[in-house]
Amino acid sequence: MELINQKSIQRTDNQLLALTHVSQLLTYVTGFGGLIVPLVIWLSSKDSVEGMDEHGKSIINFQLSMLLFLAISVPAILLLGLGLLGFLFVGIIGFILPIVNAIKAANGESPSHFATIRFI
Repeated sequence: MELINQKSIQRTDNQLLALTHVSQLLTYVTGFGGLIVPLVIWLSSKDSVEGMDEHGKSIINFQLSMLLFLAISVPAILLLGLGLLGFLFVGIIGFILPIVNAIKAANGESPSHFATIRFI
């Protein structure tokens, strides 16, 4: 009798990787979905989809970094309005980078780690 380990078999699903990156844009619609939805997708398919672990960690690290930058920007508003630049930075980068990474994921490339602190 031969035992087969099903967990070691991973499928390639670039569309799911791209969808996971695009789901970060839910932050602009719901305010919090950009962290929860990619987290659920990553945790549910990190063992079955090739590259999901790398992309999922990248997404979670990026979202946590953006939250940290926003938290730092709030008190920085009192320092000559520098926090407003922080809000502008997070707003622009938080919108553009998920789209860029979704295109990279659809093409089978590694995600960009621009402005990302590695927590995980």
